[in-house]
Amino acid sequence: MDTKQIQQIKQAAAKIKENVERVIVGKGEVVELAIVALLCEGHLLLEDVPGLGKTVLAKSLAKSLGCSFRRIQCTPDLLPSDITGTYIFNQKTVDFEYRPGPVMSQVVLADEINRATPRTQSALLEAMQERQVTTEGETRPLPRPFLVMATQNPIELEGTFPLPEAQLDRFLMKIQIGYPSEQDDHIILSRFRANDPLEELESVITAAALIKMQKACHDVHVARDVEDYIIRLVHATRQHPSVELGASPRAMLALYNAAQALAAIRGRTFVTPDDIKYLMTPVLIHRLIPKSESRLRGQKAEQTLKEISDSVAVPVEEEGAAEA
Repeated sequence: MDTKQIQQIKQAAAKIKENVERVIVGKGEVVELAIVALLCEGHLLLEDVPGLGKTVLAKSLAKSLGCSFRRIQCTPDLLPSDITGTYIFNQKTVDFEYRPGPVMSQVVLADEINRATPRTQSALLEAMQERQVTTEGETRPLPRPFLVMATQNPIELEGTFPLPEAQLDRFLMKIQIGYPSEQDDHIILSRFRANDPLEELESVITAAALIKMQKACHDVHVARDVEDYIIRLVHATRQHPSVELGASPRAMLALYNAAQALAAIRGRTFVTPDDIKYLMTPVLIHRLIPKSESRLRGQKAEQTLKEISDSVAVPVEEEGAAEA
């Protein structure tokens, strides 16, 4: 892997992060994980209460990249065609014309995705996986780069359709923004007092540059012992007594690719075990199906993942082996 190329990725990621943090205050880790998802061509599931900046995060990322942005407000009466697009009869041309849906944008925010019906959820998640939509038998590719950020409220569950595990598995990471600290609240009041800094954001890199970065991240070196570490962690989720179904091969690949992207934006040509441990929770937390007795005992997925992380031996890196 070219060190110069890695430094370019690190600098570009730092520019995106700095630009987004002009709007999102005190959430550097969340912004970093969102950039990792961008570089992996993955998607984010944001589960948190309203008003913490989920929509603002999506908009500021889109502006930083100069990408198109659309928001889908998910409701029970939302139809699949409202997302993918539909054909409209044009009286002037006396023919049907395709009218693109909001999913034909580069950054898509699916707000309160668990309020949409399973059929509509499936239409969106199919587009996320296949990166194409099919209407009336005609298939259209989605624009690149393509990022879906879906939100759901973990508190208000009345009138919702929770995402099934097979669909949750399509998201690269599940993260929470969390409440700001008291100090961050002072900064927010000061920064938003006169105007909205989101309106002043400008792009810091181009979409074409991001696509090149995405391809370059696949060349980040992963040593054999680090690969073995990923495999042991994934297999440990399948053998843990509190877990009914553990992480799938797709989850293993997601952890592998996310670690490559994280190493790149931190300026390294190789992945370390610390990268894996750092990403383990956001990448795997929504992919584990706990046993019913574990749920009754109130054992949380975070606790299970910590037990797994503590039980699997971390490989010891030999001097000079990282860049082999």
